Amino acid sequence: MNSQGDWNTCPLPLGINGETLLLAHGEGARATRRLIRELLVQPLSNEFLAPLDDAAVLPDPGRPIVLSTDSYVVSPLFFPGGDIGRLAVHGTINDLAVCGAEPLYLSMAIIAEEGLAIDTLRRVVESVRDAARDCGVWIVTGDTKVVPRGAADGVFLNTTGLGRLRPGVRLGAERVQPGDRILVSGTIGDHGLAILAARERFDLGEALVSDTAPLHRLVARLLDSGADVKFLRDPTRGGVSAACHELSEATGHAIRLDESSTPVSEAVRGACELLGLDPFYVANEGKLLAVVAEPDVDRALEALRSEAIGRNAAAIGQVIADPGPLVLVRGQLGFDRILDEPTGAPLPRIC
Repeated sequence: MNSQGDWNTCPLPLGINGETLLLAHGEGARATRRLIRELLVQPLSNEFLAPLDDAAVLPDPGRPIVLSTDSYVVSPLFFPGGDIGRLAVHGTINDLAVCGAEPLYLSMAIIAEEGLAIDTLRRVVESVRDAARDCGVWIVTGDTKVVPRGAADGVFLNTTGLGRLRPGVRLGAERVQPGDRILVSGTIGDHGLAILAARERFDLGEALVSDTAPLHRLVARLLDSGADVKFLRDPTRGGVSAACHELSEATGHAIRLDESSTPVSEAVRGACELLGLDPFYVANEGKLLAVVAEPDVDRALEALRSEAIGRNAAAIGQVIADPGPLVLVRGQLGFDRILDEPTGAPLPRIC
């Protein structure tokens, strides 16, 4: 009932043009329906999403399915080289890709804060749309919640990805043996330093740009090369160090990385020296680590370098017979140092 005693009109502005989110937009009534219809369904429209049922009915993929889910709380929402929308799509697709899956569908849940500008949410959704189209996947179902001011820091996204396993792929730490080589698809540390510079407003140069990118096409090229690929991982939080420690613990073998062979951009190297950071610990969002049989290194590198995002691929280490969990780094002077496992991310909320 409004101040004139009229039960048939609503005192809340329920449009979505040029305003901010209200708690009413998350309450499941008229404002929610309009938000979903105009801000979400229109840009993301496809045959599976169109019915707006509580779940999407999808065709049988014909091969074993792979399912992954992740949540994205990156701050700031928009950063050099990307934004939370692109990151959410790329991150979930990459989790599927490094498991040997071809991504097919995504769901997306939005948790937005009361007071968030509608235009900001629109930018995020349009970014999700563009990233999904570029990757060849559909957003087929989702959810929207609006929480009180201060409870979500703008907007959080959750994406769940479904894919089908590529034929003949067998990846896993149990296949890794001493002598296998470790490859990285490009320069490391780009994403974490870009987020740090944007969040803290450090003037570290325009060359610091996030590497957020989908890896499924690069993985397909690698797996189709004929190289004996044994293990894949995308080194996100905790960087290359965390990924290698996980591998060492899972295999029981030590890993030795070669610092001089590891690609690091001049911008990241300079920023790390200035801030006292080690690139091995800094997050990536568009790179993969691959473990391949030693005789197939050249073939695998050729496949990675054939894609633009893999042009700086390099062999950076080897699995060794020493007992793990242990990760070593051979420095420029030929001496080994222990690369400790990170106990926490040097920068929180990077994805």
